[in-house]
Amino acid sequence: MNGTITAPSQHTVVVVGAGPTGLLLAGDLAAAGIPVTVVERRPRGISNLTRAFGVHARTLEQLDARGLADDLILTGRAVTRLRLFGSLSLDLSNLPSRFPYLLVSPQYEVEKLLLRRAEENGATFVYGTEVTGVAQDATGVTLDVRRENGTAGSLRAAYAVGTDGVRSAVREALGLPFPGRSAIKSIVLADVLLAEEPDGAVAINGMGTAFGFLIPFGDGHWRVGGWDCTRGATPDSAPVELEELRDITRRAFGSDFGMHDPRWMSRFHSDERQVPRYRVGRVLLAGDAAHTHSPAGGQGMNTGLQDAANLSWKLAAVASGRAPEGLLDSYHDERHPVGKSVLRSSGALLRLSMAHTPLQRGLRTLLTTAADRVGPVTRGAVGRITGLGYAYGAPRGAHPLTGKRVPDVELREGRLYERLRDGKFVLVTPRGTQIDHDEWLTVAHWASDRRTTLLVRPDGYAAWASEEDQAGSVTARLGGGAVRISWNRLAPAPIPRA
Repeated sequence: MNGTITAPSQHTVVVVGAGPTGLLLAGDLAAAGIPVTVVERRPRGISNLTRAFGVHARTLEQLDARGLADDLILTGRAVTRLRLFGSLSLDLSNLPSRFPYLLVSPQYEVEKLLLRRAEENGATFVYGTEVTGVAQDATGVTLDVRRENGTAGSLRAAYAVGTDGVRSAVREALGLPFPGRSAIKSIVLADVLLAEEPDGAVAINGMGTAFGFLIPFGDGHWRVGGWDCTRGATPDSAPVELEELRDITRRAFGSDFGMHDPRWMSRFHSDERQVPRYRVGRVLLAGDAAHTHSPAGGQGMNTGLQDAANLSWKLAAVASGRAPEGLLDSYHDERHPVGKSVLRSSGALLRLSMAHTPLQRGLRTLLTTAADRVGPVTRGAVGRITGLGYAYGAPRGAHPLTGKRVPDVELREGRLYERLRDGKFVLVTPRGTQIDHDEWLTVAHWASDRRTTLLVRPDGYAAWASEEDQAGSVTARLGGGAVRISWNRLAPAPIPRA
């Protein structure tokens, strides 16, 4: 980088931040043939010091649609139960997914796979470089940058995406507020060995003024974290002593399980914040740059990865000229409500865990009893934590499937999520249907006798469906762009905007 402005064609999209969200986004864009450059403040290399610990079912499905899930599963441990507040156990083994569990695997394992995919598909990486300013006009975005050696320069791109974390330089350069509050002043984390191992479930509990969680990695180590709410704000740089974590764990769980030999210890604080807009012109925000939550439920990294899965196909379609810019508005429309819901659900878990007055404990008992005994309550809680329960809005009168997550159904040509690996829409039709379509689509057929015709977006959600049985054609309008389809059994009908 020599201080000059680079032509937009060389950097159609610049992604700022090489964490999981930025890596998935960059890999998707590169696989779609979109020139993409990733700017990362850290030097090259993936740190093995990581806070995120678990990959939920919906995220595993998104990784499966990229051919990565099976490799990631080899690095971790499948946990089928979440134990909350000592008495409530959420069973994940019956999830309607190919992945009926929480995969406990360190964040760096996720990053390794996503980095490999992005590099193999031709993404460019610029390390040791931070963004110092962002300006945009009608034709593109200019990012001012500074390298480790102090030299300044700039990058020019058609679009930019900030995936650069809670302290996002892109968000700050846009002047966007990040309203919210500090949820936890100081969390202590460590990967330790336990002399007395619990039952193998992921456990979250609070007692009095202490909050803690236990997560089994499967290699003998456990991720143990805790918070003492009587302590004031402690700098993240403050040293961590194992005895501090032992004390918090004993108070939260009644035992410190004989923890010893930490291989890693850290301290951080946790906020609950969300930016009001995920898109400002040609600049978008995703992951922790757009929202940050309490660690309860382990939803932070997962939400960011699902942001990227939603945005990548839309940005690829717009950047390639196949769809107008209006399609990018649907990214905010769909993902901002999800981010808001995650803030609420993770915050509720944290506050229920920390219940210490008689009234608060009574309320927690009432809610946990309802979740344990009332099926819809349990399914709702599990759906939010795993990500399987989220759906996107659909226009009035749309088919009931529109906007819903589509499970990994069996097709005559294989599994649906294997077909999604091309990054295209998949049109699933009854056997014998003849299809004339354009390059946006892959066509597949139900393995069963089902008569529904279903258009599945690249991120695994239904764009449109019909039960009609007549000849005709249809145009799938996506933010003003179109997928043109004609076949011998459907009457002409508009497809709602995805």
